[in-house]
Amino acid sequence: MTTPSVLAIVLAGGEGKRLMPLTADRAKPAVPFGGIYRLIDFVLSNLANGHYLKIVVLTQYKNHSLDRHISRTWRLSAMLGNYVTPVPAQQRLGPRWFAGSADALFQNLNLIYDEMPEHAIVFGADHIYRMDPRQMVQQHVDSGTDVTVAAIRQPLSLADQFGVIETDPAGRKIVAFREKPKDAVGLPDAPDQVYASMGNYVFRTQALIDAVREDALDPVSKHDLGGNIIPMMVKSGGAEVYDFANNVVPGSTDRDRGYWRDVGTLDAYYEAHMDLISAHPVFNLYNARWPIHTGHDPLPPAKFVHNDGDRVGRAVDSLVSPGVIISGGMACRSILSPRVMMHSHSQVEDSVLMDSVRVGRGAMIRRAIIDKNVVIPDGARIGFDLEADRSRYAVTRGGVVVIGKNEIIDR
Repeated sequence: MTTPSVLAIVLAGGEGKRLMPLTADRAKPAVPFGGIYRLIDFVLSNLANGHYLKIVVLTQYKNHSLDRHISRTWRLSAMLGNYVTPVPAQQRLGPRWFAGSADALFQNLNLIYDEMPEHAIVFGADHIYRMDPRQMVQQHVDSGTDVTVAAIRQPLSLADQFGVIETDPAGRKIVAFREKPKDAVGLPDAPDQVYASMGNYVFRTQALIDAVREDALDPVSKHDLGGNIIPMMVKSGGAEVYDFANNVVPGSTDRDRGYWRDVGTLDAYYEAHMDLISAHPVFNLYNARWPIHTGHDPLPPAKFVHNDGDRVGRAVDSLVSPGVIISGGMACRSILSPRVMMHSHSQVEDSVLMDSVRVGRGAMIRRAIIDKNVVIPDGARIGFDLEADRSRYAVTRGGVVVIGKNEIIDR
């Protein structure tokens, strides 16, 4: 059987306003996650593990660190014709930014013309999940449809939080695609559930080209894939759903199969981190058969020093990255990124510390996200008095204190 030719396009141009201050100085897909990764590593790993090795990444806002990460980390064999290429907004059609995800594709049709694949994968860049895209592509090819939309099952009661896909009685053909409906209808095989769009699509290439060209001529369109292109294809009868529950990733277990998180808010970003640290995590970073790839600086192993009375360097229920030194401090249920330094008698609980954070002697941190290069002074307390914290830092609805990159902290 001939393998269909496929080009993968990753949409990585979003501002990520709801992740401020983490996106004050970087694109959303470049935000660190899980100690050593960036958000974009998850979609790129899924594509690479699935052997889709011609990948373009469309970037736009604050793209320097994202472009640098891709260029340094995601190097594939040019001799074999493989590549992961960041493509900043080129303004090929005039001095304007992308007006939406469909416009981003329209402005970069030259990338599709250069390859002219039979099918185009178009995935988002800022979700945490494992997925074997080959299974979705195979369903798409077998069906002969114009577009296949990946969907995850969600409770009917939460339908007004998602883009909801409604199908025919057979459960595959899409008959409606609605944004956050109040009157959603349950699935044919599960009346208490709906299909929520994951923002991942597989297109027949010519159908995609025709659709974004037509959309570009519509003056009232928002030029959005989910809001405009998919409804257009639904209307023409050329759209099917792919049920993410059917996707089986090598090495997955019943506990972590089907995991998907949209980390579009600070609370969601925090909770996704907390999903990593239990003894049997609901998202397992240790699946060697479907690894999450990333780049590493040449750092030494983590080090835990001092064992003198109550001055003991230790970490429990935590992820500790290379280059970390816990010098007489205690980390519990936390993620420590490379080069974090914890001094004596400091305590970090239920928190995410990014690259090169320094925690002073006797400092205490609870339920916090602290971005890179922040120095926590000796004796400081963060996360214990949220009213006081709100006067200085961002505090989420869920009560998580968030301190931006390079911020100066007073006691």
